Amino acid sequence: MSSKTGKKVVVLGTGGTIAGLAATADDNVGYKAGQVGIGQLVGSLPGLAGHPVQLVAEQVAQIDSKDMSFGLWQLLAQRCTHWLALADVAGVVITHGTDTMEETAFFLHAELGRLGHVSKPIVLTGAMRPASSMAPDGPQNLLDALSVVTHPDASGVMVVFAGSVYGAVEVQKVHPYRLDAFDGGDAGPLGFVEEGKVRQVRDWDSRRTRPGSASGQGTRPRRPAPALPPNSVWPRVEIVMNYAGVGSFVVDGLLAHGEAAGEPVRGIVVAATGNGTLHRDLEVALLRAQAKGVKVVRATRCSRGRVLSQAGDAIPDSHGLSPVKARIALMLDLMEPS
Repeated sequence: MSSKTGKKVVVLGTGGTIAGLAATADDNVGYKAGQVGIGQLVGSLPGLAGHPVQLVAEQVAQIDSKDMSFGLWQLLAQRCTHWLALADVAGVVITHGTDTMEETAFFLHAELGRLGHVSKPIVLTGAMRPASSMAPDGPQNLLDALSVVTHPDASGVMVVFAGSVYGAVEVQKVHPYRLDAFDGGDAGPLGFVEEGKVRQVRDWDSRRTRPGSASGQGTRPRRPAPALPPNSVWPRVEIVMNYAGVGSFVVDGLLAHGEAAGEPVRGIVVAATGNGTLHRDLEVALLRAQAKGVKVVRATRCSRGRVLSQAGDAIPDSHGLSPVKARIALMLDLMEPS
């Protein structure tokens, strides 16, 4: 931490349960997310007196993360880029709702990674209990996030939750209620925060290989400038699931609706069963879509492991990305200049 003494940590607030309020202190479910401002959350943290790093709070949004949008992703990427470019800023912490935290983390990892902006740490955290709870978990998670972002070797995009540190590529929410609601899959955590000290067990995110193209085209190039298109013209990529009795109508309906609405589907991620297996009727429909120019990618609906591809596979796999992260990767692929 000594190398970052005297520098700033910027805390970007987006709402979520960590900023939620319920009518009574014993209600940890019936709350409204995004009610407490980030300045108040940061200002009420215990033990900040004498902290070697100056905290700067900025309210970016006040939403329930189930309502996350492309526009807010774009704004977060812009604000992270702005702050991380400043020499006196050590890193960024983002308070975020848990429902889509893994998606935002992966988006920032993929987009800022290709722009070369993850040499400094970006740490996402939140809470499973609202700020009004008699035993809120948000303050400890936020303090732990500050411990990670001020670690001298920290870099890349991470999620810090319930004392564990996860990489943006692997992190996933695995429980709807428990305080330790996140997991790192087969890879496990990057480290742990114990009484304010970070115990690292794997390399930080930015030192690992950037994710390859979800469409099977290899590692993506870096854009020369941070120029995502307006969120209104982001390519439409949908997720479908393989399950017993699924038919071709799921895919055919998406394509027909997109064409009728003037918003054609440009990509489909299929959450396949097992090792990327597909019902024969769904596979026929996906191959038909692929023949029409729609990019199709196979992920697995299993929470652990990855699709092991074989030579001659007609539909490329997601290189280990979960369905929701494969969707983000495919959208970013489709936005690259041809």
